[in-house]
Amino acid sequence: MSSTYIERSLEPVLKKAALEFPAVVLTGPRQSGKTTLLKHLFGGQYNYVSLEPPDIRASAQEDPRGFLEMHPAPVIFDEVQHTPVLLPYIKEKIDAERQKCGQFLLTGSQNLLLMEKVTESLAGRAAMLRLMPLSRREADARPKTSLPWDTDRHLSRQNGLAYRDLWKGFLRGGYPELAAHPERDGALWYGSYIQTYLERDVRTLRQVGNLSQFQNFLQILAARSAQLLNLADVARSLGVVVNTIKAWLSVLEATYQVIVLRPYFANMGKRLVKTPKVYFTDVGMLCYLTGLKDPDHAASGPMAGAIMETAVLSEIFKTLTHRGIDPRIFFWRTVAGTEVDFLVESGEKLVPIEVKLSATPHPAMASAIKTFQNDFQDKAMPGYVIHPGDVMLPLGSGVVALPFAKL
Repeated sequence: MSSTYIERSLEPVLKKAALEFPAVVLTGPRQSGKTTLLKHLFGGQYNYVSLEPPDIRASAQEDPRGFLEMHPAPVIFDEVQHTPVLLPYIKEKIDAERQKCGQFLLTGSQNLLLMEKVTESLAGRAAMLRLMPLSRREADARPKTSLPWDTDRHLSRQNGLAYRDLWKGFLRGGYPELAAHPERDGALWYGSYIQTYLERDVRTLRQVGNLSQFQNFLQILAARSAQLLNLADVARSLGVVVNTIKAWLSVLEATYQVIVLRPYFANMGKRLVKTPKVYFTDVGMLCYLTGLKDPDHAASGPMAGAIMETAVLSEIFKTLTHRGIDPRIFFWRTVAGTEVDFLVESGEKLVPIEVKLSATPHPAMASAIKTFQNDFQDKAMPGYVIHPGDVMLPLGSGVVALPFAKL
């Protein structure tokens, strides 16, 4: 890893959690920077133990109490999903000194199994936080920048990105190692990441038997990104049953590789579509899985719309997650075909967002947002049409065209 440290938006949230809870559990996908972040913030005061090496793992499993005596608090236990047996003994330690905060900092890259164990053992004793790959604002060294609908936001401060640079950034994605090493071959890195992910994370989860078939599933899912997801259709393509596809999708969601976007329902008279959509959490991963290596091909090819939508959703999702918030984001689509790409919950209200590929915004692009605002009145906030250009302008009352760089 490069010695260049990239400041993360989660830092103040993490520090506060360590002052208020006996344990902090930091989850997120592999290589999102969890270890780097904890060592940067707490490395001076905390012991550090990785539970990945087999001998360390065996030691923890054979004698959990002895292991905790050997590695006393305050301590960082990295990749704790390998030794869930430790968690009840960590609870015992915490309960013996309940008033002491920040005793244990735990990381894990598998939400599914880890959450079950943490909920059983550390309920009420641990803050649960997530670290995703870099958001655009983190990669651009402005991690504290708020979102456009936050009241303290000043939209004029950030310059736009050149069109080709924007698409190069999408291809590169948000993993810290690729940001810290611009010379690294992105396609090679993603290929290796997927192999490691399949071998280490997916193999240990009970729902996956055939790894090569699961890899095909990843590619099929990428090709259908940002579309309504017909699970039966995907199952037919792979020659498996629908329940297998559901189980595999839950594995991807649990290991933070995808965001399953569900439709928004309210008691409106309109008939609404009930099928979910799936997006990859990292736009670089989407580009890799669909075989894209050139920014011009990405910007003008059939996946361009899905890439742009993924980049926007990913930025909002990461920004909210790194504030310690569980993002509530939906899409809205009527049976008649009116659709708003994203609805972001902000307090009791919803921010409608449309994503367009044209860098020349015009008022017609705001029509779906206006329909939504008209239907939902007080619940709807001002909306945004996000595009890859550099023009910011109003598209009528209550809708602004916003360059991606200003998101």
